[in-house]
Amino acid sequence: MRQLFYVMGPSGAGKDSLMLAARHALDGDAFIFAHRYITRPADATSENFISLSRAEFALRDVNGLFWLTWASHDLQYAIGREVLSWLQQGLTVVLNGSRAYLLQAQQHCEVSGVRLIPVWVHCEPQVLAQRLRARGRETEVQIQERLSRATQFVAPEGALVIDNSGTLEHALAHWLCLLKQSNTDV
Repeated sequence: MRQLFYVMGPSGAGKDSLMLAARHALDGDAFIFAHRYITRPADATSENFISLSRAEFALRDVNGLFWLTWASHDLQYAIGREVLSWLQQGLTVVLNGSRAYLLQAQQHCEVSGVRLIPVWVHCEPQVLAQRLRARGRETEVQIQERLSRATQFVAPEGALVIDNSGTLEHALAHWLCLLKQSNTDV
């Protein structure tokens, strides 16, 4: 069965680090890690994404090149149609999704015959605040907004939950077990 691991969690919870570590650990296994298209300048310290101007994003969107799209924090995000193609070939895909867009993503997956497995990356509030400050992308006001927003979401029912409050190695070991188990349950 086609499976999509849809990774979510608050900004600063360590989703990008966890996904990068899993990508390296699973290199050569039957998992494809999708990149996102984002209207944010690329930098070497964040996830592997394709940076697009707002105009190019709109052009790609209007021409049907995206499978999933959403907006957050004044940015546009998308998952390309290539991901749907990978899923249709029977590959297992892992992607960095949006908590607020989960219901729409589930609907897209249902229509496409894809099993969506929500993955919730959790982080203790004090660790989250420390990480947001350390990455230096947001002002203190924006950090407080993100911390407040983080309390508004909880792990969806049936989600694989990963606590990334401690070491990356510990969270990665837990997630790799969950990924491999979920991939053999079908």
